[in-house]
Amino acid sequence: MLNTNKIFLLLLVFIPVSIAATLLQWGATTAFITAGLAIIPLAAYMGLATEEIAVVTGPSIGGLLNATFGNATELILAYVALSEGLINVVKATITGSIIGNLLLVMGLSMFLGGLRYKEQQFQPITARLNASSMNLAVVALLLPTALDFTSTAVGSGILQRLSVAVAVVLIIVYGLTLLFSMKTHTYLYEVGVIDSEILTTLEPEKSKPKLWFWVFILVLITLRVAVESELLVNSLEEATQVLGFTPLFTGVILLPIIGNAAEHATSIRVALKDKMDLSVSIAVGSSMQIALFVAPVLVIAGWLIGQPMDLNFHPFELVSVAVAVLLANSVSSDGSSNWLEGTLLMATYALLALAFFFVTII
Repeated sequence: MLNTNKIFLLLLVFIPVSIAATLLQWGATTAFITAGLAIIPLAAYMGLATEEIAVVTGPSIGGLLNATFGNATELILAYVALSEGLINVVKATITGSIIGNLLLVMGLSMFLGGLRYKEQQFQPITARLNASSMNLAVVALLLPTALDFTSTAVGSGILQRLSVAVAVVLIIVYGLTLLFSMKTHTYLYEVGVIDSEILTTLEPEKSKPKLWFWVFILVLITLRVAVESELLVNSLEEATQVLGFTPLFTGVILLPIIGNAAEHATSIRVALKDKMDLSVSIAVGSSMQIALFVAPVLVIAGWLIGQPMDLNFHPFELVSVAVAVLLANSVSSDGSSNWLEGTLLMATYALLALAFFFVTII
């Protein structure tokens, strides 16, 4: 099995390479590819720093940190794109992150885990609760689009205000899900003790980690992710034209894979260790965070910085999200998985990826 620790360490070389590619003008394509590769290990080490801080601060604050920084890389990347006015790309990244986690990540985890173990078990109650949250997210994303299609008198200003209101509701719901999972019903989310080999990319220290050191590392990595995101976004339009990718395909497929690569690797690794509870929690939890937290935050942030972004998605994107949620809920409802169910999820993702590659709607 590939050693992801070594892979992440090797990918760090692309941080100076991406800077050199930009400063020395090696071309937009080179800058785009190297910046994307540089973000992958940074996301992994951001997760490591968060985990180490959680060891010191305890489960409550640690759980909140994990929930907040779980998709920090994607949030930073999307915010940079939003500030550059690439609103449709940001929307595509949101839908792509949801379908990628539910279909590709969970599918690959179930497939590889199912090859090693005939059948793997996880908590069906948690899966049903997550399914309900994702159903709410689909409804919330559908409302502005449905209003736009069914009413001729609705302008962009009304859709923007509706989207901000919906965003506030979703953030409140997200806060309540954190309260439910970390305070009032923690017993439903117990997935066992996670060994350091799974969730860290460096050798674990025997002594208790120093809080100030890991806070400094987290801040440093966050700033580095912001810089690399800026390099990637600045070269995005020209690079995608050279590579033959549409902005839609880039937003739905490429950017979510870059931002979530480290998290994807963790989900697969824990599945191979027969910890399917944790694997499903990572995949579905990441989708929930995108839908209930990241997307609303981007809507509100866009409104504040003068780059108004609403939740009026193209129907094709909404259909893709609805299909992903429906199939993921169906597969996970019984609390067990096998390699065939993983194959079905991956096949659905492949079909959607092909459709996004050939269609041009933004």
